[in-house]
Amino acid sequence: MSTQAAVFFGELLMRLGTKGFQRLLQANEFEVAYTGAEANSAVSLANYGLDAFVVSAVPETDIGQACINYVRRFGVNTDHIERCGKRLGTFYLETGASQRPSRVIYDRAGSSITELKRGDLRWEEILANKDWFHFSGTAPALGNSMPAVVEEACHIAKEQGLMISCDLNYRSNLWSTEQANRTMSGLMKYVDVLCGNEEDAERVFGIKARDTDVTSGKMDEAEYIEVATELSSRFDLKYVGITLRQSISASDNNWSAMLYDGKNSYFSQKYAVHLVDRVGGGDAFSGALIYSLLTRMDPQNAIDFAAAASCLKQTIPGDFNLVSYDEVMTLVKGDVSGRVRR
Repeated sequence: MSTQAAVFFGELLMRLGTKGFQRLLQANEFEVAYTGAEANSAVSLANYGLDAFVVSAVPETDIGQACINYVRRFGVNTDHIERCGKRLGTFYLETGASQRPSRVIYDRAGSSITELKRGDLRWEEILANKDWFHFSGTAPALGNSMPAVVEEACHIAKEQGLMISCDLNYRSNLWSTEQANRTMSGLMKYVDVLCGNEEDAERVFGIKARDTDVTSGKMDEAEYIEVATELSSRFDLKYVGITLRQSISASDNNWSAMLYDGKNSYFSQKYAVHLVDRVGGGDAFSGALIYSLLTRMDPQNAIDFAAAASCLKQTIPGDFNLVSYDEVMTLVKGDVSGRVRR
């Protein structure tokens, strides 16, 4: 039996992070890594043993090659990464602590992927014999022809019978809520599985969990059943996955998730996470949920796996979730001790 495969489309970036918990104002050097919302999810899928293909564009420079090499080393197929344009998008990360939040500054204007146009990518070939197509809201948010390129990919993926997932991934630094609503609403007709965090549905579609205030950490999980039900009904979705982050501080969060299948809601265990690096936690959730559904886990097992996997990601520096299936299952089965394994 052939291994199931998923295709991930989105921007690749260079991440420049301050060392330790330094502020950007005091940093004299940065730690370099490469990332991208969809690539982060792809790495998760590869770690769990399925085939993951990243589709993107990087410049034909040593920096572009370094990015490809970095993604490839974690088992992701990079054959469909185009070489065009003059620059790789960048973001600067200042990791917060205690009551000081983390900060991200984007430098993405004019990056290579924004030069792609409808018809530039051979989607019929790329998607042939694949099972799943995934994108996030950060891809169309880049503007230029990107919404049209994403729509083209979704249209062909739907024609070829792939499951299609989207992580809303709303970023206020990239576009307004009005722009996001208009563009993402048009793309939802293709989507089978929608992922998001506790704020995304409100910011993109105006669907709010009423008795919730993420700033204060107040969260009523029952309200998210209504949010998921409304999303599912409005866009005819098969599944809605929502991560639920209760922010105690920049250093400590409670983390859980829910899955709605059009009829019933399933909640994961809640984890108390002492954060090492929260960036990429949502992408780890999407990647693990894709794996769960591709391997036909039932809904409760699927959300348990996705929540545990994304919990573990937030204990790892960098954007990639470098954990195995067995490590996730150890946590799912209740071993939260963190004891040394020898």
